[in-house]
Amino acid sequence: MISVAIPVYNEEELVHLLHSRVSDVMNGIGENWEVVYVNDGSKDATLKLLLELQAKDPHIVVVDLSRNWGHMGALSAGMQTARGDAVVLMDGDLQDPPEVIPEMVRAWRNGAKVVSAVRRKREESRKYLLVLFALFYRILGALSDFPIPLNSGIFGLMDRQALDSFLALREYNRYLPGLRAWIGYPTTIVSYDRKDRAAGDGKLSFVSRIKYALDAITSFSYKPLRLSFALGIPAICLALITALALAVSGNLTGTAAILASVFFMGGVQLFCVGVLAEYIGRIYDEVRRRPISLINAVHRAQEVPSEAGQEVLPAAA
Repeated sequence: MISVAIPVYNEEELVHLLHSRVSDVMNGIGENWEVVYVNDGSKDATLKLLLELQAKDPHIVVVDLSRNWGHMGALSAGMQTARGDAVVLMDGDLQDPPEVIPEMVRAWRNGAKVVSAVRRKREESRKYLLVLFALFYRILGALSDFPIPLNSGIFGLMDRQALDSFLALREYNRYLPGLRAWIGYPTTIVSYDRKDRAAGDGKLSFVSRIKYALDAITSFSYKPLRLSFALGIPAICLALITALALAVSGNLTGTAAILASVFFMGGVQLFCVGVLAEYIGRIYDEVRRRPISLINAVHRAQEVPSEAGQEVLPAAA
């Protein structure tokens, strides 16, 4: 069986088109398949439409979360529920074209246990995001202590062995492309062109994108911490040189010079404290060991809804 796990949040405009394209692709692959839609606390008619589709198509599994848990919480619930020998992950806005799935499946049949979809180019109606994405991948490539495929999102395939290894990881703040590369296993890259949303507005807020970017950097690099340490040395040297220059000129007691020194050192300290706070905050998330999401119910075709209250843990139960 091949599973496709798709998180959806307030996507009533896209549900029918999304499933039509996914089912057309999967029916042509020649394998038993299922598609796991994870309703991430939608406020519109998304859940109702998914259940209506399920009544017509037994391939559909609907996971209803207890509330909105965010992108990674919904993805984790989908991965934990999927029963396939290979599991495809993709977003529900059709920016990840389902038509790429057969190429991933061919790579899997040829021995790859992980298939990462890398974007050749991307269409984006919000042009500022193109600039931010390019900047993010440049920063991640420069800072990462571990080689991560750049221009790669969640779109990809994992063999059951690789998926079980992924689910055994204990991270609460997850950067999926990085962890998918970290677990190893034979990996193949598939290139594709990422489209703009088929309908509606993007559901991931700017703040959520920033947090996800910070998760990526802090999960795979100590360089920001080392940078904080490195900043202290030139700051001290600059302060000593400034003090010496002012002493020679006879203006050591000048108010402007003192204020400049205070603001400079204060800025360096606040920057370093901020970097430490990002790491410490993530340590706090990990030691609390809260579930990454909670499942309200899992609806399978011709089955009574089950698994109510199931926890989706950072480590597999």
